[in-house]
Amino acid sequence: MNESPIDPSDEAAPEPSANADAEAPSNDQTAGRDASERVAEAFEQAAEEEAVADAAIEAALEETVVEAVEDAAAIEAASDAAIEESFEEKVSEAVDAGLEGEALEDAVAQAAADADVQEAIADAVIIEALEETVEEAVEDAKAVEAVSDAAILGDLADEVESIATDVQATEEAEEAEAEAAEATEAEATDEAEPTPTAEPDEVEPAPKPEPATKRATKAEKAAAAAAEELADADRGRDPFRGPGDWYVVHTYAGYENKVKTNLESRIHTMQMEDKIFNVHIPMEDVMEIKGGKKQVVQRKVFPGYLLVKMVYDNDSWYVVRNTPGVTGFVAAGTGSKPTPLSRREVEKILSVKKEEVKPQFRLGFEENDVVRIISGPFADFNGTISEINLDQSKLKVLVNIFDRETPVELSFDQVAKV
Repeated sequence: MNESPIDPSDEAAPEPSANADAEAPSNDQTAGRDASERVAEAFEQAAEEEAVADAAIEAALEETVVEAVEDAAAIEAASDAAIEESFEEKVSEAVDAGLEGEALEDAVAQAAADADVQEAIADAVIIEALEETVEEAVEDAKAVEAVSDAAILGDLADEVESIATDVQATEEAEEAEAEAAEATEAEATDEAEPTPTAEPDEVEPAPKPEPATKRATKAEKAAAAAAEELADADRGRDPFRGPGDWYVVHTYAGYENKVKTNLESRIHTMQMEDKIFNVHIPMEDVMEIKGGKKQVVQRKVFPGYLLVKMVYDNDSWYVVRNTPGVTGFVAAGTGSKPTPLSRREVEKILSVKKEEVKPQFRLGFEENDVVRIISGPFADFNGTISEINLDQSKLKVLVNIFDRETPVELSFDQVAKV
């Protein structure tokens, strides 16, 4: 089952500003706030649905385990009864055969020993069957939970996309209305303006107030700048350009990419581009040997974690902390404020350096693994790996030749795991 997310009370949320009461949202922020409330409600509903589903799956798993234990106990009781009955029959046969004294005692002792062996074998079989049943039940519960979580996340993504569509439609309508008003105002000015008798000196017109829709494009520019900064970080440039600090966010292992997508969507939908600039998953190139072929693949450096560059306050904390799949910020101590990374730590994690990072080897086998040789004079022979030399990309494989294990030195691409 998935680990329970860290409760928001585990972390210290940012303190509200002193003049918070005096700060009121402007008219052009109303639509964004409404969208933010709708998105927050959607995430809360998804969290509730997930909690209900997890509770039902957990209850079903517990019920299955209890039933399996009860069945095992019943089978064990029946087995013990049958073994006891067999023991008594053997004793009766010895008595009926006329055995007395030491002969009778030996027969009874042998019957008891046979009963103990039979009971031990039966108990081992029953325990093994019980363990398999419980393991299958746990796997089934995990599969059901994965399907349930995927369905909830899918519904949540659809709802967020619907909200984003509504916001975009509202912005387009406001922009069209503003353009129509400007056109009407321009026509009225042209009609009212008299024809000049002499050419007047050119006077620079006073600037018009910037429409709310145009001011909204500032958020888009901030988003573009954040994307450019992320690209700079990926290319090895300075990741400290601009405001904000880097923080480490903990997620469910295996859901890093999904969390990154969800968080970037929330940043755009909740208009937080001016406070949250960057979401980054540290990756590294690793050389793998599969089927005797080398290939470079990317691997997550820190599974279960991602980096976020942001200005830390109430709003940014809420957006990141309540993203599905996020279990909390990494802080120096329990319940303390999240700790930003130092410049040295960020440079180390992001590998900010000019020289190219050489791919590291990640083998598909280990020592004592059985492999098949696919090229060279010993092709089609099987052997056991006795030594791995990563620096020289060599292996020592023990091959059975004339009933003797002979060490053979091979390169990584000359073997394949059986």
